[in-house]
Amino acid sequence: MITVQRDILVGLPLDDLVAYLEDFSRTEEWDPGTVRCVQVGEGPVQQGTEWRNTSRFRGRTSDLRYRLASREPARLLFVGENRTVTATDDLTFRARSATTTLLTYTASLRFKGVARLAAPFLRPEFERLADEVAATLPSAATALRG
Repeated sequence: MITVQRDILVGLPLDDLVAYLEDFSRTEEWDPGTVRCVQVGEGPVQQGTEWRNTSRFRGRTSDLRYRLASREPARLLFVGENRTVTATDDLTFRARSATTTLLTYTASLRFKGVARLAAPFLRPEFERLADEVAATLPSAATALRG
């Protein structure tokens, strides 16, 4: 399993940041690896809502079906799956001030079958992607304030 974690300071109140990130289709705005992410079905985002996510990694695209597995006032847990990997995005939030939130973003990937053999060699690229998310997410989230 590969796990990467970043602490990201975002210039939004905690509730606003949670509301922004709970809609996983917004990964298109802040995750450089996401090509497309579309909610499955209609209705408001809530625990159990699902998305079809297409990501590009090392020049190849892959599709995962994500669901909002848990939604708490200061934590979001998304689980994505396909035949080769289970991906977990665990987002925890701590208010730093009335207008600033510290997001701890933890992404874990558990590879299945023969894909497990490649996991040790992929860590550096997932670390790089985590750095890109940490650089992109704050401006993407705060852009909606305007």
